[in-house]
Amino acid sequence: MGGVKVVVYGLSTEGYTIASQMAIKGADVYIIDESTPSAISLKAEIAKTYPNVSSLKEDEPLLAMEPIDVAISKAQYLFFTPRIRKTGQDTKTEIHSKFKDAVKSLKKNSSVIFALPTGFGGNNENISLLEHVTGFEVGKNASYFYYPLEDQNKQPDTIGSFNGKEDSKLYDLLTIDKKEKRFVAISSAEHFHAIKILSRFSSLCSVLEVCKYAQDEITKNDLSSDDFQKIFLDEMVNGLFDIKSLGSSFEGTNTLMYLINGSVKGIDGYIKRLIDEIRITLKKNDLKASRTKIALSWTLDQHAMRGDKIEMLQNLTTRLRDYIGDVEAYEDSNYDLFHSDKTTIVVACSKTDFEHIEKTKQDSNLIVVKANPLCETIQ
Repeated sequence: MGGVKVVVYGLSTEGYTIASQMAIKGADVYIIDESTPSAISLKAEIAKTYPNVSSLKEDEPLLAMEPIDVAISKAQYLFFTPRIRKTGQDTKTEIHSKFKDAVKSLKKNSSVIFALPTGFGGNNENISLLEHVTGFEVGKNASYFYYPLEDQNKQPDTIGSFNGKEDSKLYDLLTIDKKEKRFVAISSAEHFHAIKILSRFSSLCSVLEVCKYAQDEITKNDLSSDDFQKIFLDEMVNGLFDIKSLGSSFEGTNTLMYLINGSVKGIDGYIKRLIDEIRITLKKNDLKASRTKIALSWTLDQHAMRGDKIEMLQNLTTRLRDYIGDVEAYEDSNYDLFHSDKTTIVVACSKTDFEHIEKTKQDSNLIVVKANPLCETIQ
């Protein structure tokens, strides 16, 4: 892979993971933090020293830099992995504006790899935008690929490619542990991603909706011993960004839209139920809202491409404040919950946060609500 020039646009967790993987393979990699004017050279030893964006940013090692437009103009492969923080209708605008910035200095015969998820037809829009900004024609003097990154540990098995054209250099850059990848047409890659996301949400929402009806203690106890109670809110929200982008590619109603809207409603309904459970816990314990503090414990990756978890935490905090004034979100597991003169209800939003609370709560009289399908409460 010696000397293949790669630029990764977006210092996100997903961008850094893939940039490190390519740097270790010997590619000449630059990564761009959109909030700065320079591209950073990512050498193999740096990639091996710093496992993630936070560690790199904390230590601030001296790295070689060059202006963004210079780096992009030399790139043979440009990966698009920005952090998207706008929500709703503004998401697309933010993506398009960053995409224009990313591609405007591209030179002829280079390749763009789009790593954010899109709905159906989303890549055709990107291709039109790319051609409009650069004046190149995809398939002739520019190449375009779709490779929606999600979980750092598991990258897609397929690479969406314009006309299904294969690219051996790109194949080598993206292959890990000799796991084979195949090139498919872009629309096929969109369909594969849609099936993956919808299957996950259909099965999750089935669990959430059925658990809603578990009223008596015996049923709750029996259900709580099952594996799906290890699903916490953190995992439920995985891919919410993807399903919303899928939903925005349709107009009118069809069966697929019912599945998509049902998934989004399922998650929203769960949040409402979680808030109700917290209010019931107050009532059961005769706690006054003014003497109670709610601590939302959710360790978040601030560098992820998708901002849906950050948005969900803000949404949950705001909605809880309608009932209880003192609501605080803890996005880092090194906090101290035990020095409050109020009764504290801790909401554990992920498995790691729950384990951390279990370890540190000692004999304190915390009330813990697990943000899992049954909203289990531990006192």
